[in-house]
Amino acid sequence: MKFQGITFAVVGGDLRQKKLIEFLGKEGYRVKVFGFHNIKFGEKVEVCDSMAHALGDADIIIGPIPCSQDHKTLFSKYSDQPILLQDVFKHISKDKLFMAGRITEEIQRIANHYSFRVIDLLERDELAILNAIPTAEGAIQIAMENSEITIHGSKCLVLGFGRCGSVLAHMLKGIGGHVAVEARKPSDLAYIKAYGYTPIYLREMEQKIHEYDFIFNTVPSLVLDSQIMQSIKKESLIIDLASAPGGVDFTSAEQIGIKAMLCLSLPGKVAPETAALIIRDTIFTVYSEMGVIL
Repeated sequence: MKFQGITFAVVGGDLRQKKLIEFLGKEGYRVKVFGFHNIKFGEKVEVCDSMAHALGDADIIIGPIPCSQDHKTLFSKYSDQPILLQDVFKHISKDKLFMAGRITEEIQRIANHYSFRVIDLLERDELAILNAIPTAEGAIQIAMENSEITIHGSKCLVLGFGRCGSVLAHMLKGIGGHVAVEARKPSDLAYIKAYGYTPIYLREMEQKIHEYDFIFNTVPSLVLDSQIMQSIKKESLIIDLASAPGGVDFTSAEQIGIKAMLCLSLPGKVAPETAALIIRDTIFTVYSEMGVIL
């Protein structure tokens, strides 16, 4: 897939965006970047010293995943100073595209003061589903590194059966884990049974959670609260994959002596190249759907 004459601007991000910039440059696109202090790129990539220079003539502006961690500043691992969202948005020309991940209501409210189009990449199924693969692999890697038992033969509980939860359950079962999945929707519980996992109803959690060696949370709301935490055995390992505010009461876990780990943005940490390719393909699909002639 090739878009003639398109100028990309990439602002902020982590190793995923760095890899994405390198891919786009190698494919012959004009790429302008801002927020990558002391990072060197190829000759097709223009590192800009101002936001106005980076975004002024860009057709597609690519932000990070997540777009922001505080709803005010751009998530930018390689920037030597904070980048305000408002400073980014005011330099995006009318009707241009801004694509990033996890566009919250607060971020959207800031963007609404301007006239560009906003696309939340994490709302795209093709990205969210494929992004679940490195997330699940990373979660399993972390579980192996932080436990004295194998996942094979262990009892694993996955909280939530969305894109990430379903992929993670599939992988855990594939390496020999005895997998149970908690879900609320009757349709999800039916699929959980159909795939051969043990379904766990929310009302059963407190009575059954003591059975599990590994507990993986994908639900972005408090599921493992202080009360349920009392029923978890101290030898269990909890891995929270959910976006803020997360689903684990970490204070209670620490007080009880249960190891609980918050593991966010795993694709960018464990498989940045794969994650960058997924982002690139999703961006091209979005742009193609808008009627661009290839």
